[in-house]
Amino acid sequence: MNYVGKAMLEQKDETMKAKLERIAQQQNLKVTDAEFAEFLDSVDELSHFRKMFKYPKMSDLPKVDLNLVDAESDAIYLCGNSLGLQPKDVQEYISEELDKWAKMYARGVHGHTNGKMPWAKCDEFVLDTNAALVGAKKCEIAVMNSLTINLHLLMAAFYRPTSSRKKILMENKPFPSDFYAVHSQVRFHGFDPEECVVVLQPRQNEHCLRTEDILDYISQNGQSIALVLFSGVQYYTGQYFDIPSITACGKAQGCIVGWDLAHAAGNVPLNLHEWKVDFAAWCSYKYLNSGCGGLSIVFIHENNFDSYPPALWGWWGHEAESRMEMTNEMKFPHDCSAYRISHPPALLVCPMIASLKIYEKTSMQMLRQKSKLLTAYLEYLVNYYFGKMSTVLKNPIYCEVITPQDPEQRGCQLSLKFSANFSDVYDQLQKRGVVCDMRFPDVLRITPVHIYNSFNDVRRFTESLIDSFEQLSSGEQQ
Repeated sequence: MNYVGKAMLEQKDETMKAKLERIAQQQNLKVTDAEFAEFLDSVDELSHFRKMFKYPKMSDLPKVDLNLVDAESDAIYLCGNSLGLQPKDVQEYISEELDKWAKMYARGVHGHTNGKMPWAKCDEFVLDTNAALVGAKKCEIAVMNSLTINLHLLMAAFYRPTSSRKKILMENKPFPSDFYAVHSQVRFHGFDPEECVVVLQPRQNEHCLRTEDILDYISQNGQSIALVLFSGVQYYTGQYFDIPSITACGKAQGCIVGWDLAHAAGNVPLNLHEWKVDFAAWCSYKYLNSGCGGLSIVFIHENNFDSYPPALWGWWGHEAESRMEMTNEMKFPHDCSAYRISHPPALLVCPMIASLKIYEKTSMQMLRQKSKLLTAYLEYLVNYYFGKMSTVLKNPIYCEVITPQDPEQRGCQLSLKFSANFSDVYDQLQKRGVVCDMRFPDVLRITPVHIYNSFNDVRRFTESLIDSFEQLSSGEQQ
């Protein structure tokens, strides 16, 4: 049984488009009917999670035109790929720790070892669920720092270039912070980034890399590659890479294989331990809803604990049992916590706890089932109304989905390119209460998130885009 009940069980070899049409037909509806979105929401067994988040209203948005919307209706928030919504319990968790800090005598120092969440061990309160979300053992996870800092710490230990094996392989258009970190690590090790950093490009007239092309390149050039560092889900295109196949191929060639999972953790199911990923890191403020600047999480496979100890040390990497003896003789624990540098920030752990408490009420498998249908519904409506070959609206403006059509090769996000100026489209959507984001040179990222977005959100976005196109094509922009 899947999350929406027996009526929505997939038939063998059924595409998501065919599935949507079959479900609609069973209800005597069309996929494009407003009633169809209402029906899908009515049978969505995960819909109650939306009430566990603070959902913004139209009147909360800075650039909304209140002449075009109902000020008290929900905004159309489709930007969880950039910043997840705030869980309602965040304030309670933070207030509890602030209260503990305020009331403990001796300037609150006893908070380190007392209370429901002793500050010195606060990161340990989020290890189990974080590990479960990515298919890791608890000992393989550490919660610490921010994402790029963690990538530097990991590359300091795992990137060991030699004269013959020194290259780092990345996907096309890597996120700038990853790109800068890789370049600086190569320079730090005394090599030339222009020679050592290889960025794979997709085939001509294609937006995404083909898995077979990635595997072919690694198979043919692996002996010169020290590190394969890809994004699990590509931030620009939304492509979900084949992590197990790429990891296995790289390791077969003697490469270290690491992953930036910023857009994958909490978005798609992961099995990092089983896939034998060497290392990974991700942030927690996107799909994991821990707030802007939220803590990052690191994974190191247990097979690497002895071979790849931390290259950069800090006090909190010392084993807990003897840390306070302060002998200045480092003693690493035999787990991922050895990579920690400093005392974990308790106030940043609070929103992560609030979010993970929600994830504990479901599973990534259930969320993934909804996500596939939700994003397929978005894709269906976009192609129906705005596809280049569509004649429904008879509007000269159209858009193209550059995210892979195969639901196994994408997560929640769809990336859209437009025949009109994409910043003009973005401005019109903002006036209508749509929260999405734009990424240069020419993409809008639209992301219905499984844990709090509804099918009606997608339908409302579509209606807003229809209105935006009409406004742009009329030449009457305000």
